[in-house]
Amino acid sequence: MTVTDVRVLPVLPVPDGVVLPDMVVTVALESDEARAATDSAADGDLLVVPRVEGRFARVGVIGHIENRGTLPNGTPALTVRALGRARVGSGVVGATAALWVEAEPVDDEPTTEEQDEMARRLRAAAKNLLAKVGGRPLTAAIDDLDGPGPLADAVGYWPDLTLDRRVELLETTDVGERLRLALSWVEEALAEIELRDEISRKVTEDLDRNQREALLQRQMQAIKQELGEGGESDDDLRTRFDALDLPETVRSVVAKELDRLDSAPAESTEASWIRTWLETVAEVPWGVRSAEEIDLDVARAVLDADHTGLDKVKDRLIEHLAVRKLRIERQVSDDRAGRRSGAILALVGPPGVGKTSLGESVARSLGRNFVRMALGGIRDEAEIRGHRRTYVGARPGRLVRGLVEAGSMNPVILLDEIDKVGADWRGDPSSALLEVLDPAQNHSFRDHYLEFELDLSDVVFIATANVLETIPGPLLDRMEIITLEGYSEQEKATIAHDHLLPRVVTRNGLLPNELELVDGVVERIATDWTREAGVRRLERLLDTLARKAATRVAGGEAPPVRVGVDDLGDMLGRPTPRVQTDERIDRPGIATGLAVTGNGGDVLFVETAVVDGEGEPLLTGQLGEVMKESAALARSLVTSVGDRYGARSVQGRLHVHFPAGAVPKDGPSAGVTMTTAMISLLSGRKVRSDVAMTGEISLQGRVLPIGGVKEKVLAAHRAGIRTVIVPVDNGDDLEDVPDDVRDALDIHLATHIAEVLDLALEPA
Repeated sequence: MTVTDVRVLPVLPVPDGVVLPDMVVTVALESDEARAATDSAADGDLLVVPRVEGRFARVGVIGHIENRGTLPNGTPALTVRALGRARVGSGVVGATAALWVEAEPVDDEPTTEEQDEMARRLRAAAKNLLAKVGGRPLTAAIDDLDGPGPLADAVGYWPDLTLDRRVELLETTDVGERLRLALSWVEEALAEIELRDEISRKVTEDLDRNQREALLQRQMQAIKQELGEGGESDDDLRTRFDALDLPETVRSVVAKELDRLDSAPAESTEASWIRTWLETVAEVPWGVRSAEEIDLDVARAVLDADHTGLDKVKDRLIEHLAVRKLRIERQVSDDRAGRRSGAILALVGPPGVGKTSLGESVARSLGRNFVRMALGGIRDEAEIRGHRRTYVGARPGRLVRGLVEAGSMNPVILLDEIDKVGADWRGDPSSALLEVLDPAQNHSFRDHYLEFELDLSDVVFIATANVLETIPGPLLDRMEIITLEGYSEQEKATIAHDHLLPRVVTRNGLLPNELELVDGVVERIATDWTREAGVRRLERLLDTLARKAATRVAGGEAPPVRVGVDDLGDMLGRPTPRVQTDERIDRPGIATGLAVTGNGGDVLFVETAVVDGEGEPLLTGQLGEVMKESAALARSLVTSVGDRYGARSVQGRLHVHFPAGAVPKDGPSAGVTMTTAMISLLSGRKVRSDVAMTGEISLQGRVLPIGGVKEKVLAAHRAGIRTVIVPVDNGDDLEDVPDDVRDALDIHLATHIAEVLDLALEPA
C-alpha cells in the first residue's frame, strides 16, 4: 500500500453499514454529528467511517458529496461517491463543531503474479456464485472490474455478508490479504448454497417418492377392492366390532380409537398405529368359550391312555376336575361378580416324565383348547404384560397372544418351565406372573398394549418346573405343587411298548409290522442304556433303532427288520456304564449317599481325608450353606460317638469332598452320609459298597426325615445298590416306590446314627 499526503477532514459516521471504494451511496443525516460533518465539508470532501459496537473503524473512505436532498420521509440526506481508502488518524481541532481527524489516503500497490492468480480464481468463483443465485446479468459487471483490489472490494456487495466481515474487508489495506479473505468467503457461500441445494433435492425426492407410493397404495387398494381382496376399511372395522361381544369398558375405548382413526390422515404413522391396535383387539376371541362338560370317567380314560403310571398325579388331576365340575354345576363363586376361581396346579419333576403332555391331556379331557407358553429364559416383563403402545413394534404380551391362538377365552394355558424365568434391568417376568396366577386378581389383568382390563378367571393355568428352589416364594405360594417322580426300568419298558415305539415307527416312515423287537430288547435298553428319570433318552434310542430299520427297508431288505438283544451293541453302541460303587469305595473314609437334582434322583459319593491344619472341616464340591452346616454338625457328632466305633481323635483337619464339583449341591439329606464317611476314615473300617443312605442328622444322632424318597430309591436301584437306608419317618413314602423296585432292594428304616453305622460299616 502507498500512503499519500495526509488530509484533515470532517468525519461522517455510518452506524449501520460499510462504504467501500468506488461505491456511490445515499446517507441519511439522522444525527447531529452527521449534519455537522456535512455542513463542514466546504470543498465537498469528508471521511466516511463505519461505527461498529460503539467505536469507529480504523479505516474509512474519502467521500465526495455528489448531491444534497431529502428522503421521502423528510430526513435530510446526501449522495456520496467513495474515492478511496484512508486510515483514520488522530483527531484535530477544526473550524466547526464537527469531528475532524487526520485522514491518510491509502492506494493499492502494484500486484504480484500470485495476487493476479488469486484474482482470477476469485473472479471465477464470483461468477459461479452469481450464476447459482440467478445473477447472470451481473457477471458482466465482474468482468468490467479492473484490478485485484476493486475485485476483492466487490465482494462487499454480497447481501449475505455480515457487517463484521464488511468492516474487516474495509480495514484490510493489503491487496493480497484482501483477496484471500474475499476468496474464502465466496467459496464458503458456494459450499452453503450447494449444501442447501442438496438438502432441497433430497427433500423433493422424498416428497415425490412418498406421493408416488401413496398414489400406488391407493391404486392397489382400489384394485384389491375390485377383486374382493382388499383389507378392512374403517367402516369394515366398525362393522366387525359391532358384531363382537365386547365388555362395555372395552367398547367405549374402541369407539374413541375408531373416532381418532377417522380424523387421522390415512397415510400417517398415527393412523397405522391405531389401525394395528384395533385389529389386535378385534382378534381377541371376545365372548367365545369352549363348552366345558366335565366327565370324570372320560377324563380318567384320557389320562390313562396318554400316560402309564403316575397314579397319584392322575388322582390329583381328577380331584381338581371334580371340584371344577361341582363348582360349575352348583354355581359356586368366589365373589359377588360370580367369578369362579380354583387352584393353580404346578407339575414339578425331572425332564422327560410327562409334565407337558399331562397338560395337553387335561385340556383334551375338559374339551378346551390348549396353548403352551414357554417361559424358559425370558427376561423381559413385556413378554407377559406386552409393550406400551408408544414403542415402535409394540405388541401385546404372550397371554393375549395365547388367547388369540386358542380362539377362546377359557383355554388351558400351560406355563412351561416356570422355574427358568430370568430377571434383569428390563424387569422381572415372575413378578408379572403373580397377578396372572392369583385367582383373586386375574379377573382384572391389564395388558400394557391393550390398556384395558382382561378377564383371565376362566383360563385354566397349569405350570411345569424341574425344581422348586429357583421359583420365587410369592409365586410358589400361589400354586399347588404336584410332584412327578422318575420311572423305574419296568415302567420305562411299559411306556416304550405302549407309547414310544408306535410313535417312533410312524415318525420314521415305517409300517407297524416292519420293525420287530424281540422280547427283552426294550427292557435291556431301559436297564443298560439309560440312567435318566424320564424317558427322553429311551425314545431317542428307539428312534435310532427305527432309523436303522428304515435304512435297511429303503435299501431293499425284506421286512420285518428283527432286532435282538445281541444286536443292541452294534446298533446303539456301548451301554451306559453303571456306577461301580465297589470300585469307588476302595478305602475307609468313602460313603455312598443319595440326592435329588433337577434331573431326578442320583447317587452321591462323599470322600473324606485328614490334612494338615486346624479348624472346621474343609468342604469342596460346590456346596450350599445348608450342606456346609450339615458337615459341621457331622464333625461334632463324630467327636461325641466316634469312640464307640474305634474312631481315633483327629490329628489335623478333616477334608470333606463331594465329587462332580461342577454340579451345585445343597440340602440336609447328606448328614448321615458325611457322618458315616468321617467315622469310617477315623476308625479304619470301610463302608459297604452295596449300601447307600440318605437322611438328615441331629446333634443327638437322630436320623431325621427328608424329601424325594422315591427318586432316591430309584437312583439306588439304577446304580446297582442292594441296601438302602432311609429315615424311619419316611417309611410311608416307600409306598410310592414301585413294587418291583422294593422287592429288589433291602430297605432299612433308621432312627439313630448308630443303626446306620452298624449296618453300613464293615467289621473291624
